Amino acid sequence: MPANYARAGPVYASIALAFMIFANTYATLKLSRVLLVSPSSSRRTVTSMGVCLLSPCAFLVLGSTLLDVLFPDSFSQTFWIIFMALMVIPVCLIPTLKESAGMAFAATMGTVIADIIAVIVIQWKMRGHGSIPTPDISVHQVLMCFGNLALAYGAAIVVPDLHREHSQPQRMPRVVVITILIISAFFIAIALAGYTAGGCQLSGNILYSIVSTSDPLGLAPLGFTSDRGAVVMAYLFMQVHITIAFSTLMMPPFYMAERMILGMHKGPKVVRFNSEEDRANVDQDLELQGSYVRSSTPNEMSNRQVSTSSMVEKSEGRMSQLRVALEFGEEITEEQLHAPYRNNAMRYIVLRICIIAILVVCAVLARKRFLDLVDFTGATAHTTSCLLMPLIIYLRVF
Repeated sequence: MPANYARAGPVYASIALAFMIFANTYATLKLSRVLLVSPSSSRRTVTSMGVCLLSPCAFLVLGSTLLDVLFPDSFSQTFWIIFMALMVIPVCLIPTLKESAGMAFAATMGTVIADIIAVIVIQWKMRGHGSIPTPDISVHQVLMCFGNLALAYGAAIVVPDLHREHSQPQRMPRVVVITILIISAFFIAIALAGYTAGGCQLSGNILYSIVSTSDPLGLAPLGFTSDRGAVVMAYLFMQVHITIAFSTLMMPPFYMAERMILGMHKGPKVVRFNSEEDRANVDQDLELQGSYVRSSTPNEMSNRQVSTSSMVEKSEGRMSQLRVALEFGEEITEEQLHAPYRNNAMRYIVLRICIIAILVVCAVLARKRFLDLVDFTGATAHTTSCLLMPLIIYLRVF
């Protein structure tokens, strides 16, 4: 985040950040609402698989850079990319997102602690300096901010999987909005704290400002010598974040690959949306949600007797996720989510390792242009999947 302010200046960077906060919050909220009224037979298409694979590919390159700083002059970046892939395999073999919720929280705390350490180091080492230098702003630098921010807010790609595994998906819209706003507040704090210390001298990830990646034991890019212990702690916590974030973003492509290649996760035949016939069902589902919210004892709604027609609609995949949650009130257990994996253990393990191996090859080829890869991923794939498509689908349904 501080690098965006260093590129575009505080005014343009703040405008870009404010726009992306609003746009991503709005788009993700609308995506969550669409998922609520969509039939339970809805599936993700193979095109979204590419979006989910670009970010983990960038994480492999970033992780190799962190390892090279932690263990300078030990191995080449290619070796560290392969080693990074070996590190993430155990967490990538966890079948579902639901049972990795604790790890996701650990990853969140990892990046929070790492950024706090980096900001403290920069603020302490740059104390007493004169006025910070201002950037030489260009259109290219401002546009790069949007690509970088699009990648930072690219959480919409995992929202469908969260809906699928959540026992009460009707709560997801509120959860999504609150989560994004909390993350945005953290982004703003890190951006301002870093920029007020280094100005336009900051480049790339804030961790790159406290130590030189080309000479980890020498001077930092800002001209000071960082405490080695602080650098190691910051990079270790960020390594934890990257490792778990990699596995989290890989869950959607893993699920799709298992369905298409291994024949797992078979469900009812996909029910196509009919704008004329299904719009009334959408309105009915929203009214049902409203009655659920107004009810003083929502459990009474979930425990009421279910009609035979509702049972048929659910089995055929024609009932929306919202109606399934409100009318049936079934708790999605880890045993249910594990069921497809019990007799396919070796098959899904081999498939996931093969996908990771393909990402390793792509990461090795793109290792020299990491920042370009990050900006390209955010500006294209994430903008399309996390901003444009949710709004287009929402307009189509509502």
